[in-house]
Amino acid sequence: MQNSPKDFCQKLLGRQGEELTCKYLKKHGYRIVKRNYTTPFGEADIIANRDGTYCFVEVKARAGDGFGHPAEAVNEAKQRKYRQIAGYFCACLKEEVPIRFDVASVLDGKLEYFENAYI
Repeated sequence: MQNSPKDFCQKLLGRQGEELTCKYLKKHGYRIVKRNYTTPFGEADIIANRDGTYCFVEVKARAGDGFGHPAEAVNEAKQRKYRQIAGYFCACLKEEVPIRFDVASVLDGKLEYFENAYI
């Protein structure tokens, strides 16, 4: 079954949001470690590193605010999933490293970046 035009537009919007976020991160001294990091627990949009801290970044992009602010979509279930992804990532590294969870909210092409968005 083919994806609908709506699905295509959402994927394109998501990719654009990730690109905008990566540019922001690089500009602010981060190194992009992984994009679309897939684990048995799900996928992390971006893993970046700055000053030895690994940042697990969920990117939420929307064309309008009809469904609320994009960052509001990072609910408890999504946060739990990201904690599992981070645990898997650290297990693969075979070492404990400093981590944090950030959210990139892209609304109408404008980025808001929230460091330490949740624990």
